[in-house]
Amino acid sequence: MMHFISFMIALSLAGFHTSADYLAGDIEKPAAETETAKTDTNTEAEKETETKTEKETGGKDYQNDPLYPYIAQQNKLEEKDGVQYITNPENILVLANKEYSLQSTYSPPDLVRPNVTFSFGDAQVEKAQMRKEAGSQLEAMFTAAKQDGLTLYAVSGYRSYKRQQEVFSAEVAAKGEAKAKEAVAVPGTSEHQTGLAMDISSRDQGFNLTEAFGETPEGQWLQKNAHNYGFILRYMKGKEAVTQYQYESWHYRYVGKDAATIIYENDWTLEEFFQHVQALQKKIDGGTAK
Repeated sequence: MMHFISFMIALSLAGFHTSADYLAGDIEKPAAETETAKTDTNTEAEKETETKTEKETGGKDYQNDPLYPYIAQQNKLEEKDGVQYITNPENILVLANKEYSLQSTYSPPDLVRPNVTFSFGDAQVEKAQMRKEAGSQLEAMFTAAKQDGLTLYAVSGYRSYKRQQEVFSAEVAAKGEAKAKEAVAVPGTSEHQTGLAMDISSRDQGFNLTEAFGETPEGQWLQKNAHNYGFILRYMKGKEAVTQYQYESWHYRYVGKDAATIIYENDWTLEEFFQHVQALQKKIDGGTAK
């Protein structure tokens, strides 16, 4: 017995430990051994996650695609009497056009009057309003233009469903329904009702909304810089077949800086942007990587 005790003491002094020592908690396992076990466990978990992701996306990690975040920001729709109504109208990237309509009762809950120069001065009218986030960025954009020696004028922002009815009816009376639909949105399909659009002009244009504004220093500045503040030129020249509206050099729409930059750099309309988002979603849902 004495020989066994002496043997165990010798082992301890030499740096050897028994499983009993570890179980008692008196001595920690060597760090390298512990870390190796953890690494092996983590590696297996990572492999399992990667395998699952590959199966779900057809072998490609689509989450790195710049369009991936916008899959969740597409229109949510409900059809009624043949009309596709948008059920998530407060989405900053809401797509209101001739295909997708807003409810007649919809009005943004966060409308504010931006602190910018208006063509109609200080008049307290609904068209002076925008949604809060869009209004804040409009202020920043107007300030930046001013620093570059240009004065922009806001002409028309939020427009209620009722007001859109009045505008559309007047256009129909003046030009007929077919021509009116090329220039003015049918009530419920106007971006102005979203509170995210602003018509912009300049003093030398008499504050009018004309194609010629696009050739002015102010119009040119907006085309080059609006995306830095989250705005896009909504109805572009040469894209009439896509938007189904005539070119509007004055109509700027807020979509957020990241989306605006993608749209600007690719020379897309908002419709084309979502066509690419939908194509990405189909790849993911179908599990095909091309």
